[in-house]
Amino acid sequence: MEEIIMTYQTINPYSNEVEKTFENTSAAEVEQAIVSARQLYLKWRTGDDLAARKAVIVKLGQLLRERRTSLAELMTRDMGKLIGEAEGEVDLCASFCDYYVEHADEFLAPQPIYTNSGNAHILKQALGVLMAVEPWNFPFYQIARVFIPNFLVGNPMLLKDASNCPTSAQAFADLVLEAGAPKGALTNLFVDYDQVAAIIADSRIAGVCLTGSERGGRSVATEAAKSLKKSTLELGGNDAFIVLEDADWDQLAQIAPQARLYNAGQVCTSSKRFIVPEARVDEFVEILKAAFKQVKMGDPMDRSTTLAPMCSKKAKEKLTKQVQTAIDNGAKLEYGFEPVTELAGQFFMPTILTGITEDNPLFDQEMFGPVAVVYGYQTESEAIALANNSSYGLGNTVFGSDIAHAREVAAQVESGMSWLNAGWASLPEIPFGGVKNSGYGRELSEIGFTEFVNQHLVYEVE
Repeated sequence: MEEIIMTYQTINPYSNEVEKTFENTSAAEVEQAIVSARQLYLKWRTGDDLAARKAVIVKLGQLLRERRTSLAELMTRDMGKLIGEAEGEVDLCASFCDYYVEHADEFLAPQPIYTNSGNAHILKQALGVLMAVEPWNFPFYQIARVFIPNFLVGNPMLLKDASNCPTSAQAFADLVLEAGAPKGALTNLFVDYDQVAAIIADSRIAGVCLTGSERGGRSVATEAAKSLKKSTLELGGNDAFIVLEDADWDQLAQIAPQARLYNAGQVCTSSKRFIVPEARVDEFVEILKAAFKQVKMGDPMDRSTTLAPMCSKKAKEKLTKQVQTAIDNGAKLEYGFEPVTELAGQFFMPTILTGITEDNPLFDQEMFGPVAVVYGYQTESEAIALANNSSYGLGNTVFGSDIAHAREVAAQVESGMSWLNAGWASLPEIPFGGVKNSGYGRELSEIGFTEFVNQHLVYEVE
């Protein structure tokens, strides 16, 4: 992994002010964190502490609900999301607590295997200490969806969160301790990439999970492979939104714009490529344009604001460069891409592009912000082929009135998740993850719960 010295700071993307800076974790502190986590794993591995762990998660859910707005404000200050969206994120994390406490006994129950030659069953056992590398766009949710199930399994966790949302990461870790978790259950570390590589290589670490960029995923997967450690990766996407000929356009007008603008477009599973019947491309562009014109940029703490700033100056500059590159290589600017000069924060005007051809450098790049790309198609098979013409395969949407047919189309799209007549969604009971360069493994649901479980076969010959 590359050597990069990281500075963990909360730089409010609305005011551009540095609000808090954290000192990097020392090598000695990392060692103590591993020791504590390993000792806790050994205790959980040989004991029956599930009831106590469930009580902690119940309390965590209570604390999340009690402090809904104050915790949401931390996320808004860290990465700029709308306060209402941040509150919704806290609510979602609390729902994870409910779901996994309700189902933990079921998911961890021994699984019998019926055989004519003897008796067999699968024990569901903790795997060990995990290293989690998580991003900034959902500061609580990204931690909660890996920590909560693994805590119940009995896998202690070390956390390296994004350098631009350190206040949120530390607040979540502190909340876990306040809920009654023992020391070592979740330790937030302010470490650089060299330290992450060393942690993954440590023999006391059993696995690593990452949500982040394709580049980050390759680095983490490489380090995990060197040490024969299991890894799960969620690496973003360039999700297609296929509008079928029989789509309900009134419903479409309500859903499509928000599918792109939620969280200022900074969502791995947000719709980024809108694939529309050729004869209706202009009509669809007008729908997006009308909605994009209505956004109100401003203070994300103000509940009347409808479009937040991007998370950082760096993110805004990257997206600006991508859009300009697309235009320079033949894309047509249908709307937006004007500097936002009346506000000091990292705002990006919602933008619509058409005419991105396969030879455009941006054709197979994810644009992580409020930019919609619209394509036309002549035949349904052409639409499916266009959706699949991507190195990514995270999620997609299929919009059509005939649900049975929409399901048939969705089944032909190479992705880990499909939504019918809806934008993306994340619920504790449904698995989350992708294929191709969007990564591997799943989080959430029973599938995610068991990703880092030792499925231990016990076989007895009769």
